[in-house]
Amino acid sequence: MELLLRSPLDMHLHLREGALLSLVAPFSARAFAGAVVMPNLVPPVDNLARLRAYRAAIADAVAPYAFTPYMTLFFRPYDEATLAAARAAIIGVKLYPEGVTTNSAEGVRDLEAVEATLTLLERLGIPLLVHGESHGFVLDREAEFLPVYARWAERFPRLTIVMEHITTAAALEVLDAYPNLAATVTLHHLLITLDDVAGGLLNPHLFCKPIAKRPADRDALRAAALRAHPRLMFGSDSAPHPVERKEAAGCAAGVFSAPVLLPLLAGLFASHGALANLQAFVSDNARRIYGITPPDRTITLIHKPWTVPERCGDVVPFYAGQRLEWQVVDPLASAAIAGPGAAIQRGSAPHNPDAQP
Repeated sequence: MELLLRSPLDMHLHLREGALLSLVAPFSARAFAGAVVMPNLVPPVDNLARLRAYRAAIADAVAPYAFTPYMTLFFRPYDEATLAAARAAIIGVKLYPEGVTTNSAEGVRDLEAVEATLTLLERLGIPLLVHGESHGFVLDREAEFLPVYARWAERFPRLTIVMEHITTAAALEVLDAYPNLAATVTLHHLLITLDDVAGGLLNPHLFCKPIAKRPADRDALRAAALRAHPRLMFGSDSAPHPVERKEAAGCAAGVFSAPVLLPLLAGLFASHGALANLQAFVSDNARRIYGITPPDRTITLIHKPWTVPERCGDVVPFYAGQRLEWQVVDPLASAAIAGPGAAIQRGSAPHNPDAQP
């Protein structure tokens, strides 16, 4: 059995820099026609020269795949001339509250002070992408940020505001309330809950920001994705860290899901009789919301079992060691493969039945 997807897109992706970029980027480029690339590097991507250099490095890392990196600027108080000059090179500006996640120390401290820049974004037609969490109790952080989304949606009705990696049923209610809001949701938030992270022995490779929530939240997100909610887009938030930064005190936040995204999504949608909606969820909605035309690629998945490697280089992937029923056919190879150019170590890993679609 084959499944064909037209120009799938990952609307929220971390590619890092240097050797890690070279390792992880081909996984995304093999399976997707493009991705929205996050700017929270050190230093952040907050000027046009830095952005162009980073885009060139990504292009080198993904060659020879036909893959478009949709670039973002790290939010700061920009003037109109700077934003106008950057407009053709970016898909949006990404706002992080200060210190809420990896490499966000230079994020926004005062959310009331951003509105002058939001006015410019609205005027220039540049979307605002937001990591929407407060600094409150960890399970309440997204809920506490929802009134901010509502306030901005009302004050800037012509500004497209993307609620990144939503994790709660309440976020879907806010999404439905304002036509200028859109949202991304990750694969791991469609599959896991906080129990998978910390309900037994701590699994550091499932620790992410925003943290996984309750079963009811996962189920609400899953239902919206399966019906291809028209303002909900797939964004993996695939965020690789070397194993020594994950299996450590002070574990880094991030799930490296790039090697398994489309196979797991195909399995999830197939198991719910919703394969006809996968195309909209992984491409069509994003193309309409952002008004983009990605490279014209057809990605083929085949219904053939494979085992996720225990390691991809020095990074542990989502579902490491587990058997999946679908796999992507590499367009540069004559047969389906598990991953491009990765050092693969196979072995056994505990199976998590609650996270299996």
